[in-house]
Amino acid sequence: MNDFIVEAITRGGYLGIALLMAIENIVPPIPSEVIMGVGGIAVARGTMEFWPLMIAGTIGSVAGNYVWFWLGLKWGREKLEPFVLRHGRWLTLEWEDVERGRAFFQRHGQWVVFALRFSPFLRTMISLPAGLSHMSRSKFLIFTTAGVLVWNLLLVEGGRRLALWMEKSQDILGPVIIVGVVAALLYYGWRVATWKPRADR
Repeated sequence: MNDFIVEAITRGGYLGIALLMAIENIVPPIPSEVIMGVGGIAVARGTMEFWPLMIAGTIGSVAGNYVWFWLGLKWGREKLEPFVLRHGRWLTLEWEDVERGRAFFQRHGQWVVFALRFSPFLRTMISLPAGLSHMSRSKFLIFTTAGVLVWNLLLVEGGRRLALWMEKSQDILGPVIIVGVVAALLYYGWRVATWKPRADR
């Protein structure tokens, strides 16, 4: 099962990694920790190269984040609020979350686009307030790329070191990967199943 999961994520090569990372930053539920962590395992096994993996994962992450930035920039509140209200369950997002994110962005400054790339819950969502606040594209792309690059470096190196550390215990590595994937899917399923607009609570 361990080999199956690693192969399933890496069989598309670097383009597949880039697409998975882009999708991960647009919609749930498979997190970047699993995708790039498994990429790091593939690096340790010699089936992927470190820098091509880093470049692919970073391009995918930036592209996925840019989708939300572009929506905020081009759609504005008038179009986005009805969209979030309609599809909030599947995005596990409420418009109040967007407004709080926008207030946080405006209160703390544009540097949070970089800083929050290391937050498991806010790293994608902050792109939407950045767009709504009309942050310049160049600054958004620079801050996002820098933050994503550091985050992916930590994930890939973590996966690589985990694989090397457990090189003689492959029977343990498999369950670790499976637990990560299952936990992500269960968490997303729980969020969807229990999601309820604050007005209905």
